[in-house]
Amino acid sequence: MTQISIPCVFHELTGLYCPGCGITRAVLSLLRLDFAQAFRYNPLIFILLPLYTMYFLTKKKQMRRSSNGIMVVMLTLTLAFGLLRNIPFLDFLAPTIVG
Repeated sequence: MTQISIPCVFHELTGLYCPGCGITRAVLSLLRLDFAQAFRYNPLIFILLPLYTMYFLTKKKQMRRSSNGIMVVMLTLTLAFGLLRNIPFLDFLAPTIVG
């Protein structure tokens, strides 16, 4: 495993997890085809990836209303995920600790 580590400035300053915390480790796990571990690092990417594909296709086909709606959904999910993963009883949403 590579030892690539990109610290999250938001987490370093606040102690809270941002919606992107764990993304680097998740991508590295995906490159190793370890989907379960990638999901544990950041499950949001498994939701946003298909939505982004739909957004890209609707944007390309100039379906403005649909693409704007998908963008609103992606932004709402990202903000909600960022808030929820910092609530103590929802700590399973926090990225797993590498130790």
